[in-house]
Amino acid sequence: MTAREFAIEVVRKLQGAGFVALWAGGCVRDELLGLVPADYDVASDARPEQVKQLFRRCVEIGAAFGVIEVIGPRGDDGEWLKVQVATFRTDGTYSDGRRPDSVAFCSPDEDAKRRDFTINGMFYDPILQTVFDYVDGQNDLQNKILRAIGNPSDRFAEDKLRVLRAVRMATRFDLHLDPATRAAGQAMAPQIRAVSPERIADELRKLLVHPRRARGGELLRDFGLLEPVLPELLPTYDADQRVLAALPSACSFPLTFATMLRSVGVRTARTIGIRLKFSNDELARIVWLVGHREALLEAVTMPNHQRQPLLIHDGIGELLTLHHAEAMAANAGIAHVEFCERALRDTPPELLNPLPLLTGDDLITLGWPPGKLFKIVLETVRNRQLDGELTTSGEAMSVANAIKLAGR
Repeated sequence: MTAREFAIEVVRKLQGAGFVALWAGGCVRDELLGLVPADYDVASDARPEQVKQLFRRCVEIGAAFGVIEVIGPRGDDGEWLKVQVATFRTDGTYSDGRRPDSVAFCSPDEDAKRRDFTINGMFYDPILQTVFDYVDGQNDLQNKILRAIGNPSDRFAEDKLRVLRAVRMATRFDLHLDPATRAAGQAMAPQIRAVSPERIADELRKLLVHPRRARGGELLRDFGLLEPVLPELLPTYDADQRVLAALPSACSFPLTFATMLRSVGVRTARTIGIRLKFSNDELARIVWLVGHREALLEAVTMPNHQRQPLLIHDGIGELLTLHHAEAMAANAGIAHVEFCERALRDTPPELLNPLPLLTGDDLITLGWPPGKLFKIVLETVRNRQLDGELTTSGEAMSVANAIKLAGR
């Protein structure tokens, strides 16, 4: 069963029990655009307790807001199918700028008016194949306009993250900003500091992996979001945007974010990543890419012991992509990139990353105490091995003993 088929079954079962049940939000937008929704949400007049009575497997993920997650069978990809069912509601005040202080259950048209943008405020009955549009979302979608529902200042005040989400939506769907929505978003931008770094980071991830990420970068500045979110980028933003635009369509978030941070240096890149609470893996890759953005410029003449550790790093593909984009943005040559690509393609793995002639275990077995000299010996022997100066364990040991004698 597909996610879509399960979402239809959820609607069918709710309607069969006498409730109104409709697909809601982003999945409706995607269906109208001919896209495959990432997930399906259902809106209904069924209360949370009534939803739980109808479906055997449910999880309360926001019962206070009328939201129940219904779990179905495993899908075609082996993952459990899930659909969130939310009761039609209106929201009270948003004192924290994120969640309503209270909710009241209501009709579908009232529920639509609490949502963020018109293109996300439509409902769809997959049984009757009928769209219910109380906010003129279809017209805006056809005319490629992003418009806040109702008073845009009110929508952004309810959840400050909607300003950044407006940038992402306009980028993803190539939409023009309604002037009133743009103005309200620009006015609200400084207040995004009230949003948790995790939520900001999640929006940035979605924005920067999209092929139209360069336009997203332009909108970040246009909306005034750089100063409150990424002030360190302002001095070199134009140059970094040119490199961002030169990246290929499909890129990871660490690569695209490292491209935006390419001019700030390793220390600042790390500070930004920690501030936005990136995962350890994301942070490590971003910092490594920023730290090595110029590392391969002299790859053709670089000694093996400097070049080969970079070529065997699991981030080398992204580093070469970054070097290529930098060259394209500067109208410079890419001989260094092509040289590294040939080396990766033509050099056998056992030559690119040969087994070490001497290891720490070898030295310990010979009675060497770990310490500064220990490290110097291993690094020296490895470097000379990669440069082709040492080819046997005996030669490696001779060098180690010579260093030991010189160090006494």
